[in-house]
Amino acid sequence: MYRTVLGSTIVFAPFTIDQALEGLAEAGYHACEIGAVKGWFEHIDSDTVTDAEVDRIGRKLSELGLQPVSLSGHAQLQSADGADRFARAIDIAAALGMEVVNTYTGDATTDEEREAYFANVAALCDQAARHGLKIGMETDSNMLPTAEIGVAILDRIDRPGVLGFNYDPGNVVYYTGADPLTDIRFALPRLVHVHLKDKIGGQGEFNFPPPGDGDLDLTALLAILDDAGYTGPMSAEVEFDERGWPDYDTCRAAAKRSVENLRGMGLTV
Repeated sequence: MYRTVLGSTIVFAPFTIDQALEGLAEAGYHACEIGAVKGWFEHIDSDTVTDAEVDRIGRKLSELGLQPVSLSGHAQLQSADGADRFARAIDIAAALGMEVVNTYTGDATTDEEREAYFANVAALCDQAARHGLKIGMETDSNMLPTAEIGVAILDRIDRPGVLGFNYDPGNVVYYTGADPLTDIRFALPRLVHVHLKDKIGGQGEFNFPPPGDGDLDLTALLAILDDAGYTGPMSAEVEFDERGWPDYDTCRAAAKRSVENLRGMGLTV
């Protein structure tokens, strides 16, 4: 089984990419997922980052002993701008030697926007395939809040071996109140990435502590993944609560707490 958990830079969302990577390495991580999400956590800004800066980030990762495995490149994929942004994210992930680029569907609200989403994602999958990358469509808001709903979406796009699910159990509870231990089974045949994100409270309550400190039964979730033979990447996310991100030292402590808890679950980082 895939037992090395990545550290997501989201725990250091308000801080620079160097601070985020240094914080993950200090916490004990050896691999990472980097954020490139416009307006959310932009450790890489796909719109403006230069090739020289991508090269510098690659050197920084090497210096810290961090393997870059996945990129969160979430974009409004129903729009031309969002599709262009995600296309650039694919190129960045390829340049850094990653395996998976994660995204959500975006906020399509009309039939026309939904049709644009399907066309754009099909083209983006073909681009990713040329780089040997996979795209993880996350259980998130709007079109794909659960894996059960997402099956039909992935079926229609029809890019097996490239497009799969990025399963986020915390999001499933937050957006729908569904049981991740039931819902994840719909994702298993096409699972390419997991956000190991815990959750306190029910639907609509924004509270995502270090994995192992919340209400979700992550041990049971891991057992389901093991039984299914899942060997893909998992990243640990911490998004704190409705008060927002704390100071850097508190974020460092949360990253270290995550590592401690993950090791307690029998995982390595």
